[in-house]
Amino acid sequence: MTLELGGLHHLTAVTAHAAENVAFYTQALGLRLVKKTVNQDDVSAYHLFYGDEAGHAGTEVTFFDWAMAAPNRPGTGEVAAVALRVGDRATLDWWAARFRDLGVAHGPIAERDGRATLPFTDPEGQRLELVEDGDSPEVPGGAPWAGSPVPAERQLRGLSAVTLVVARLAATAAVLTEILGFRPVGQPLAADGGEALFETGPGGPGARVRVVARPDLPPARQGRGGVHHVAFRTPDEEQHQDWQRRVAAAGLGVTPVIDRYYFRSIYFREPGGVLFEIATDGPGFATDEDPARLGERLSLTPFLEPHRARIEAGLRPITPEPSARS
Repeated sequence: MTLELGGLHHLTAVTAHAAENVAFYTQALGLRLVKKTVNQDDVSAYHLFYGDEAGHAGTEVTFFDWAMAAPNRPGTGEVAAVALRVGDRATLDWWAARFRDLGVAHGPIAERDGRATLPFTDPEGQRLELVEDGDSPEVPGGAPWAGSPVPAERQLRGLSAVTLVVARLAATAAVLTEILGFRPVGQPLAADGGEALFETGPGGPGARVRVVARPDLPPARQGRGGVHHVAFRTPDEEQHQDWQRRVAAAGLGVTPVIDRYYFRSIYFREPGGVLFEIATDGPGFATDEDPARLGERLSLTPFLEPHRARIEAGLRPITPEPSARS
């Protein structure tokens, strides 16, 4: 069996203001809060998952809530931008008007790789983009959420691509192509500079990674408004274990398989400094909640549930602020 990643699984970033974060991503962007839980390695911090109606793999944008985090300092060794999918150019125009009405900082719509792109930032400076899918995207988009303030035809359809900034292109490109099975798109790779686009699995929106070499920049300092890691998709536990063995054999210092309850994960850092994860598509977020009530209460995995009282006592209540109303 040939191992092949299915595309982007989720993206985990850092916020210092959980209530403002919930307001922006659910009310301004119209995503569903599909899981409100805690960081399993730091139960004093929320882990917030946003996505389509069920939080399907490929639609998830997640946040660790670290209240004391300093602002992110851009540089090398980071995910510098996160692109989210929309259906077409008309939808980008709709979003540009919405951003103006809501006071969301954004740039002009511009063409990149043949697709219209709208850059914007969240209230903490997280660098985001909306990118049109165009005709017949190879990776299916997410399912609209009926409770969203955004009309179904205008809703975000999931992750489109991520942009990595590294000091040297070659080593990161080698991990993507020789170990993870990505393919270069477009122009041949430069010796060790410039930028390159890669895709995996079916390719296109939902399966792309852009790598930009910036040897002139200092290392990034991770903080609020920055990205913690990017995760890629694999369909089942058997292939996931194969990936763990493959990455370990390449000498990248991968973790054992970790049971995150909603999916299984492995983690490793590529040579440019970006933390990668490979995660299974399931079991999914309805494992411990009614699909109609996702994200409405604090969910704790079975090994954390006995400690609920202590965990809840250490968390700040989340009351979404009204500033980002649709």
